[in-house]
Amino acid sequence: MFTFKFVAGRMNYAKHIKPGKYILKPGMGNYKLIQMLRSGIQEPVVLIFNNIRTKQEFASRISKQLEADSVSILDHLNNKTFMEDYGLNTENALTLFIPNTYQLWWNTTTDEFFKRMALENKHFWDKERLEKAAAINLKPNQVVILASIVEKESNKNDEKPVIAGVYLNRLKKGMLLQADPTLVFAWNDFTIHRVLNVHKTINSPYNTYKFKGLPPGPIYLPDSKSIDAVLNYKHHDYIYFCAKEDFSGYHNFASTPEAHHQNAIRYQKALDARNIKK
Repeated sequence: MFTFKFVAGRMNYAKHIKPGKYILKPGMGNYKLIQMLRSGIQEPVVLIFNNIRTKQEFASRISKQLEADSVSILDHLNNKTFMEDYGLNTENALTLFIPNTYQLWWNTTTDEFFKRMALENKHFWDKERLEKAAAINLKPNQVVILASIVEKESNKNDEKPVIAGVYLNRLKKGMLLQADPTLVFAWNDFTIHRVLNVHKTINSPYNTYKFKGLPPGPIYLPDSKSIDAVLNYKHHDYIYFCAKEDFSGYHNFASTPEAHHQNAIRYQKALDARNIKK
């Protein structure tokens, strides 16, 4: 410490401090160390975010990887005027972010972070994706909202386009989406494993059993595979689907209420057999 302070004083480091993430290598002497710190030669942060449901979770995850604090990030997400600059609102603000792996400097400010994510979002929504979104009469943020439902319905990438097709069929027919994951989000109780009739009574814009159309925002931060599953949805005449009774994670699909009712009975019996009540 004494020699570091001595060399730092001789190199006038106190007037050239640059915050950031730096890599200290074995055998690095004081001169090279301080030279690196003075020059601001940082190591980029590999930023990763996924498996996120709420704005609070998102702000917390980012603040643990960058200097920008969670309060500042959350304030921006809840700032109506600020989000309008990105063509969004406080409900669908999270649709700005596409889960991926990014490289940023640790001392990236909150404003810089939003600008960078907006640029990444623009790159993601290329001409081909925009054309596919327009073909199903959805804006990019609406595609992400639907993708968030699809992702919470299934973790099977090969099945997601089929589920997306079901919801798009319902939207085309003016039906209620009746998506169970939206109820879980509305109740803000992510321990719910079995949606019951009582859960359908909540007065929330995220209750797709009560309100037609898409919810006002995403219920999850969907990955690119789920977004592309919506854009490349499977064309079929299915209107209903229910989890398979073998708990494989896949679903049984149906075009009629009668066929869906039989699928639902089998699944409910499987739940009862495993004593899954909620």
